[in-house]
Amino acid sequence: MIEFKDVGVRRDGRELFAGASFQLHPGHKVGLTGNNGTGKSTLFALLLTQMGKGDTEVTLDRGEVSIPDSWHVAHMAQEVGATTQSAVDYVLSGDEQWYEINAALNDLSSVSDEQIGVLHQQFDEIDGYRTPTKAAQIMAGLGFNTSQHELPVEGFSGGWRMRLNLAKTLMSRADLMLLDEPTNHLDLDAILWLETWINAYMGLVIVISHDQAFLDATVGHILHVEQQKITLYTGNYQQFIRTRHERMAQQQQAFEKQEATKAHLDDFIRRFRAKASKAKQAQSRIKQLERMAELSPMMADNPFSFQFYEPANMSSPLIELTNADIGYSETPLLHNANVQVTPDTRLGLLGMNGAGKSTLIKALVGELGVLTGKYRVSDTLKLGYFNQHQMDILDAKATPIEMLRRLAGKTSDAMLRSFLGSFDFRGERIDTPSELFSGGERARLTLALIVWQRPNVLVLDEPTNHLDLQMRQALTIALQGFQGAVVLVSHDRELIANVCDELYLVHDGIIEEFDGDISDYGKWLAEKRKQENSQDKGNNKKKNKKANKKFVSRETGDDKFAASNNNEQSKASQQPSAQPALSKDAQRKLAAEQRKLTAPIRREIEETEKLLAKIDGQLVTLEEKLADTTLYEESRKSDLLVLLNEQTALQQQHSHNEETLLLSMTTLEEMEAKFA
Repeated sequence: MIEFKDVGVRRDGRELFAGASFQLHPGHKVGLTGNNGTGKSTLFALLLTQMGKGDTEVTLDRGEVSIPDSWHVAHMAQEVGATTQSAVDYVLSGDEQWYEINAALNDLSSVSDEQIGVLHQQFDEIDGYRTPTKAAQIMAGLGFNTSQHELPVEGFSGGWRMRLNLAKTLMSRADLMLLDEPTNHLDLDAILWLETWINAYMGLVIVISHDQAFLDATVGHILHVEQQKITLYTGNYQQFIRTRHERMAQQQQAFEKQEATKAHLDDFIRRFRAKASKAKQAQSRIKQLERMAELSPMMADNPFSFQFYEPANMSSPLIELTNADIGYSETPLLHNANVQVTPDTRLGLLGMNGAGKSTLIKALVGELGVLTGKYRVSDTLKLGYFNQHQMDILDAKATPIEMLRRLAGKTSDAMLRSFLGSFDFRGERIDTPSELFSGGERARLTLALIVWQRPNVLVLDEPTNHLDLQMRQALTIALQGFQGAVVLVSHDRELIANVCDELYLVHDGIIEEFDGDISDYGKWLAEKRKQENSQDKGNNKKKNKKANKKFVSRETGDDKFAASNNNEQSKASQQPSAQPALSKDAQRKLAAEQRKLTAPIRREIEETEKLLAKIDGQLVTLEEKLADTTLYEESRKSDLLVLLNEQTALQQQHSHNEETLLLSMTTLEEMEAKFA
């Protein structure tokens, strides 16, 4: 159990927490929420400091933090350095105990025979032989295919490195797991898998996330940081919102009552303080005022409040792709695309990672020319385009008001400051160079500059990656009131559900209208994964069948196995043998010796084949369960995710055992070839 007792923390002269007291128990899944700058990352750093980990040391100003000495912690950092280490090796290093023992077993030059035995015992105790399979399962869940396992970490983009960092964190044997924005850079498929993983995790998880749907699906407690206080709520995020609003309403009533009492006391003091007959009563009321606990009024909960301006001119269509092939270097990634953006368009683009959503976006905004077909835009088009690149090219040396003034011409500073204030750029932040901004601040500034330009088409590629829950809420409300067209790519399910009227699916090089809502897309993902797994299983069976053809025994009394049917050996068998023919007794002895030498590998093959047959049966049973259409109803989402997770685990086991079988067969083939 983790216990905070009257904890106070100050950083850079500013008090972040005061009087924080709460308990967190093993198995709890806790969402850590609060406005940017309230101290969420500091709380993580404090926990890491208390456990002797982390790069930033945070000390207590007062109070006490109690954490069991035996506990281990895993922390998902926000940066991954470039390294030549392979992706799978990097992920495996998250299991520090396994990694150290495995490294020692692979280099026995300085290890005694007694130590070797101890290492093998430790390896067996931690179930070390299954650890690589666990790493493969985690990497598959986060979107990595097996061909990427041996690629160096430095060869991946920043977003995929973050996925590797998450995978490394999930590999840890930690009692406490600290996850900071784990859903950033994940597609919906990977987010659904991560939700299942967290729900199955036995330890304590504390997660910072701005994805409301993710929090609702994973956490049972909310730790909220606000006004230097930390409050623990029971329930998921939706329940927290309701409970907090009830508390705020009660606080507002208490505040209003207190203010009325204060006004009455102030009036009495003012009127009678100077009168001798009333002086004693006046002094009593002064002391009463001093004793009153200071209550805060219910503040406006969201510091962001902006809206898109009404577009000046619009015609229809605004953007049109007709029979377009889209791709790179004359190689089409998307075929025969037909997309029309009109003033009423509210379009959400769905598809797996790498399917081509961003490629389609680039074609719609004119960044990527079509290979064939037509691309046309209206003369009235005024585009507002948001993506990561737009954030990265902000003038690093310029302040928000300087960048806005370049667009606003002679508009007064007062109006510019008021506008930037609606995006929570106030005080000194208005005059701070953007190079000093966080990712969330850069995203807000990019959106502010887009809003000011009064677009009639908004094309937004993952606009919420760096935005907190309050800014996401403000963006959702603003988009709902926008009177132009919207094209949206986002893994934020709440944003898509509340903004988009129609959904397009990008898959297998085709763009087509998706008949359903965002929850139906989750079902489509599950069905697609099921089909792909069945196809992979069929391919593996063909591969095994082909491999088995190499091991056909001669049906003769001497039980001698044939060598592989390759051309050289076939030719060799046709040539006269230089060795004298063996007697029948010698042949029997040779066959017995061969059977004795190959018996272990043949037993291994037989056991692996039995295990594969068992897994095949389990997969068939699971597929029958997944065929139940009621399983895809919203009320049975948790049942579906459990089955999908079980299916993924079995498929990974199947793949691992198939590789073992093929290796054993190859070894047997080589042994038999020596006897041929």
